[in-house]
Amino acid sequence: MKKALALLLIVVFSFASCKKTTTNKTATTEDTYVKDHYNKKEVKITMRDGVKLHATIYSPKDTSKTYPILLQRTPYSCQPYGEDKFRKKIGPNPILMKEGNIIVYQDVRGRWMSEGVYDNMRAYIPNKTEKQTDETTDTYDTIDWLVNNVPNNNGNVGTWGISYPGHYATVSAIDAHPALKAASPQACIGDFFFDDFHHNGAFLLSYFRAISLFGTYKDQPTDSAWYSFPDMKTQDQYQFFLDKGPLKNLNEYFQYDKLDTKVTENKERIDDFFWKEIVEHPNYDSVWQSKGIIQHLDKVPSTVATMIVGGWFDAEDLYGPLETYKGIEKNQPNNYNTIVFGPWDHGGWSRNKVANKVGNYYFGDSISLKFQKEVETKFFNHFLKEDGTKNSGLPEAYVFDTGKKAWKSYDVWPPENTQKQTFFLSENQELSTEQKGNDKISFISDIKRPVPYSEDIKTVFTPRKYMTDDQRFAARRPDVLVFETDVLTEDFTLAGDILAKLQVATTGSAADWIVKVIDVHPHDLKNDNKEMQTHLKLSNYHLMVRSEVMRGRFRNSFSNPEPFTPNQKTAVNIKLQDVFHTFKKGHKVQIQVQSTWFPLIDLNPQTYVDNIYKADEKDFKTQTHSVFTDSSIEFTVLK
Repeated sequence: MKKALALLLIVVFSFASCKKTTTNKTATTEDTYVKDHYNKKEVKITMRDGVKLHATIYSPKDTSKTYPILLQRTPYSCQPYGEDKFRKKIGPNPILMKEGNIIVYQDVRGRWMSEGVYDNMRAYIPNKTEKQTDETTDTYDTIDWLVNNVPNNNGNVGTWGISYPGHYATVSAIDAHPALKAASPQACIGDFFFDDFHHNGAFLLSYFRAISLFGTYKDQPTDSAWYSFPDMKTQDQYQFFLDKGPLKNLNEYFQYDKLDTKVTENKERIDDFFWKEIVEHPNYDSVWQSKGIIQHLDKVPSTVATMIVGGWFDAEDLYGPLETYKGIEKNQPNNYNTIVFGPWDHGGWSRNKVANKVGNYYFGDSISLKFQKEVETKFFNHFLKEDGTKNSGLPEAYVFDTGKKAWKSYDVWPPENTQKQTFFLSENQELSTEQKGNDKISFISDIKRPVPYSEDIKTVFTPRKYMTDDQRFAARRPDVLVFETDVLTEDFTLAGDILAKLQVATTGSAADWIVKVIDVHPHDLKNDNKEMQTHLKLSNYHLMVRSEVMRGRFRNSFSNPEPFTPNQKTAVNIKLQDVFHTFKKGHKVQIQVQSTWFPLIDLNPQTYVDNIYKADEKDFKTQTHSVFTDSSIEFTVLK
């Protein structure tokens, strides 16, 4: 951000002498565009149970025609509050803002200026009674009020949102109001046991600072933040979490109790209700199961067109958009349901930068701008302003090949012309199409020296850039197993999910398993990104294409964990989310296998305990892990 601001100032001052008046006028016009072209109104909309939710309505000043309503429901605030205070940008993108639409933001129940009590990933209630509410009824009641009370609306409503607001866009399509014609869940949360804070049961320790954002109790409307974030008092998060030790030592950051220190000295008190849910529900039990929305996608009516959007390098919500698209396809095959996946991190498609990169890796120019103009705007206009037929002119699947750096269109995702191809993890670091023996390769998983997920020394609120980080730093550690092909003599394209079928053993009774798919670049490549960290080079770059963790206790069931039998060969399958990536001729395909990924995920004690969140220091043991050479990786390969 500082670099971008500095560059902007240079440009401004360079033209100041000859175009000072014009430049200032343009900047002012852009900053005040919403205020100049829209009226703003704040309202309270009463839900069926009497709770009032705050909504902010931006309506075009030009009342000579009618407009559709674009609604975003959010836990992140409708700020700025006050009818005389305007956002600088509204709507899904600048084009839709300038074309003219009625843009509505709403604080969901229990957040900011809305009444009620917030429930994180509030559960959907099937077969509700007349007064029972969930997010589907709150959305229905909101849309019903808007189409009946906002002047100059054309009766058509669209919903959109990124991340948590993306989840609410998914919810809007379930038991949908008849006026809802288009919904675009983007980077949408699908299930909190597999998105954001958990991955296959492993806790995303790196999201620790964000927990209070969702779990601090509030029961009165407020226009200012009622939560606070933990102060780590360091810029080295790896060392911070290593020094803290077991997860139970983090309880001190989530105390409601403001009593005298002497009273609470010997009394554990968890105040943050989200942290308490995490601690008390380590398995995929009824609490987490009830919060998932993927299970209810059979309730999306054919009257709602959906466009699911995601980024191939989204560290936070990759599972959600992929499973949302697939869930609607499976349950409602006749619906208009499309998917767009590009070379983005979390929400990258909504940004207006010309250069599109994730971390150190550059994918091209104007990729996000192209999506906004040619896909997102076209989708909403077709279903909200035009005839709304299934012949929208957009493909079923519009996906970016992150190896060839090019868009492709398909009639379905994954494409029909794919096949499964298996590679085996062989000795001598080989990734081979043939199994070679049944030996084991062992390494020591030192609980005091876990493998870092990034070589950067910093603290981050939610980590993102590691998804394209150069993995050479990990490949050169003795506790990371490396397997790779020879240099490819022709292009090799993956298009779909990846299944790691590991055969493993451990001297302990518990372990995590991490599998990473790496694109090893040729030695003679030159840097194409001026903003790449200075210590890196594209020469031999180890691009992480996909990665995933499996908490070993959940290898057979996420609801019923079980220990490993020490030294016994055991199968552990890990599904890695879809990719669309071409390993180009001259590159190599590499697989890395490890057992720690710190502090992206929390440390596994490596001895089995019923609840890792309550484990003691004595439970953490260094162990020796082994991977057998009949382990394999099953790729979905484009023919």
